[in-house]
Amino acid sequence: MTRAEFLRLLAGGLGGALLAGLPRGVDAATADYDFWFTRLKYDSGDWDVDQRMPSNVITALIDYTNLRVDPKEHVVALADPAMLSAPFCYLAGHKLVEFNPAERRNFENYVRNGGFVLVDDCNHDIDGLFAKSFEQQMATIFGNTALKKLSNQHPLYRSFFKFADGPPATGMELNGWGDDLVHDYLKGIDIDGRLGVLYSNKDYGCEWDYDWRNKRFLAEDNTRFAVNIVMYALNA
Repeated sequence: MTRAEFLRLLAGGLGGALLAGLPRGVDAATADYDFWFTRLKYDSGDWDVDQRMPSNVITALIDYTNLRVDPKEHVVALADPAMLSAPFCYLAGHKLVEFNPAERRNFENYVRNGGFVLVDDCNHDIDGLFAKSFEQQMATIFGNTALKKLSNQHPLYRSFFKFADGPPATGMELNGWGDDLVHDYLKGIDIDGRLGVLYSNKDYGCEWDYDWRNKRFLAEDNTRFAVNIVMYALNA
């Protein structure tokens, strides 16, 4: 069973108490789609970043795949049980990440029960406030060794397009806030052989945050890697 199929079963009522608080209308709003982009908002920090990025990812999925894609971004509070039925969630920011009890509970339940979260450090800095605080949250929830570097041979890099050298670089990470390192890796948390959290210091959100009309000027479409991430999230 794929991750998307599992989450649909949960949303259909087979998840019992896990989704008992799911608001009415959530299922109906997404019933006709295979994928909808869910951005998670959280009380600490700044979650509302890279506002044009979701539309570019959605456009890429429509252009390259046969998925039935919801054309709208959905913004859902991490503390809201509605996020538990999303096939894919995005969480990003520059500042402190400090989950409140409801946010921590939903994040853990979602990931442990088959969900997928792409987390992007907009500071693109391995020692920045977002990076340090988010990594501490993951250690508190999943253990100190849960967040690990992904091998360049991870299935994520061939889930649709092939990225033979691992994660593609971004222009953002070359001149970050005092960070001259190129992050040649991504990190993740595996749950029962599935990647539940994909964590990036590469600032893909900013890399994909441009006016869609400028896409024709790119030598290579940089949102192709976003397609890989979504296809892995749905099919792993």
